[in-house]
Amino acid sequence: MYRLPFDIKPCPQDCGDLCGQALDRCPIFPKLQPEFQEVCKLNLHLLQYLHMLPLDKMEIPKYIEKVSRKQKGTKDPNLIYKVGGSVFIHVLANHDDIRDYYIAIEPSIIDPQSKTLEEIENHLADYVEELEGVIDSAKRLEIIMQIVDRIVIIDNTPAPVLAGVAGGNGHSPATGKVKKEKKPLFLKSKSYGKVHITQFQYNALRYLLRRKLEGMDVMDPMIIDPNIEDISCSGVGNIFVEHKIFGGLRTSIGFESEESLDKFVIELAEGIKHPVTFRDPVVDATLPDGSRINIVYGNDVSKRGSNFTIRKFSETPLSILELVQFGALNYDMAAYLSLILQENMNVWVSGETASGKTTLLNALTTFIPPEAKIVSIEDTPEVQVPHHNWIRGVTRGSGKGDNASEVTMFDLLKAALRQRPNLIIVGEIRGVEGAIAFQAMQTGHACMSTFHAASVTKLIQRVTGNPINVPKTYVDNLNVIVICQQVRLANGSLARRLTSINEIVNYDSIADSFSFIETFAWNPVDDSFLFRGFQNSYLLENKIAPRRGLPEDKRRQIYKVLKQRADVLKRIADQGRTNFYDVYSILSKAYRDGYFK
Repeated sequence: MYRLPFDIKPCPQDCGDLCGQALDRCPIFPKLQPEFQEVCKLNLHLLQYLHMLPLDKMEIPKYIEKVSRKQKGTKDPNLIYKVGGSVFIHVLANHDDIRDYYIAIEPSIIDPQSKTLEEIENHLADYVEELEGVIDSAKRLEIIMQIVDRIVIIDNTPAPVLAGVAGGNGHSPATGKVKKEKKPLFLKSKSYGKVHITQFQYNALRYLLRRKLEGMDVMDPMIIDPNIEDISCSGVGNIFVEHKIFGGLRTSIGFESEESLDKFVIELAEGIKHPVTFRDPVVDATLPDGSRINIVYGNDVSKRGSNFTIRKFSETPLSILELVQFGALNYDMAAYLSLILQENMNVWVSGETASGKTTLLNALTTFIPPEAKIVSIEDTPEVQVPHHNWIRGVTRGSGKGDNASEVTMFDLLKAALRQRPNLIIVGEIRGVEGAIAFQAMQTGHACMSTFHAASVTKLIQRVTGNPINVPKTYVDNLNVIVICQQVRLANGSLARRLTSINEIVNYDSIADSFSFIETFAWNPVDDSFLFRGFQNSYLLENKIAPRRGLPEDKRRQIYKVLKQRADVLKRIADQGRTNFYDVYSILSKAYRDGYFK
């Protein structure tokens, strides 16, 4: 499964044996920065990985405890960072391709332990009674680990020399004469039937068992890495990831044949209780951590073989203040949207795939008044709301459970209208549920949603055409359309921006046209935002100002309110309180105390 981008060269001084026992004799260890040395002492597989690198052709990687956006745009990266437990990631420049390398450094990278695992599995058959009736996965893993401890005997022998790792061509490329090991990697004691392994192998074995039984097997490093947004296997070959800092990367994990890929996909689908077959080769499902996965099985519907895509789920969403700091919008735009949502206006976030629609939708929920009752409706759970009074509806396909019938977004939306919500959030409008959403707006229910359209004009065309078929006279019930896009900045890097915030004014039936105002617009020349609706906003002056009791001759004071809100949001960010739940907590208190009017 490992597909490293370099040939492995064994250390001429057998440092695989010396690591951890005579670090002063290791030629690499003294050259590491002090922080890196301490990390390597606790994670010997990391030091042995450094011995695998062709350091005659490259520098020793720089160690960073946690990557940040400061590293964004780094040319020719060569750094290692920690993602959790004993797993590290090496981001390495690839001079032959646009995608750099993403190499997972795991305790098992030196020795995959395949034979030892097979030996352990054979022994586990003798302890099957202890596992009977244990359904909880965490408890089952705990019992198996206890059994393993009774099966193995740890020998105080040196760590193994590089073994069992595939190079970039899929074969073991180790060259040169490797010293013969003094002891076998494992053996079965004739007297006790135990498996003898080294401490180094024991650590790798425990990691592999935990990864297989509780994690996502070879996918685990990418799943636990909070910097990964998407994981994509397009067929035989390497897996690719989309990294928040370094963009598209080629991973060190891959598949050598269609048979191995098919086997992995089948096991993956069965593990999430959504099996794939030749009859039903396509699966859309949710992983235990909330990530969304799409699986396509077999080469009859995918000519390059089975494939899968995972869209990572973030346990803590990005806050609106973090998005401002990332440059996706500015404080005036955030303040404007907070006013819109506080006054129960209807807001749709629209854009193309991977433009940041759901991220923005989640961030905006902190502006919803804390006393509101919210109902969300989705086919795949992605919406995250900080409010306690939140009903989370999810669709159900037919055939799940005992003769279970299908429950569509259309069904859930109809039910939501009877639940007296202050706000209905539809994860994504695609079909007939769009017409119901407009019916809900028509009856006074505030609605938020995401939509696939790159402009206001395209959105209206899709909404009023098949299969949604909303009457054109209903469209002005939608108050605000936010357009998100992935853009290329002047320095050549990709970024997500709110390219416009638009107010729908009305529909002219005689001219058969819609009028809307572009309140905010992104300026690509200097990556700034223009407040084109200043002193000219239809919603602020004609909807929100009257609701706030401002007389007609003083309605433009609403812009002063907007500026005050922007200043409040900036002060919160300056204090470092930008976490999603911290922002909600602060704004909730501000709403209650009357400071966020």
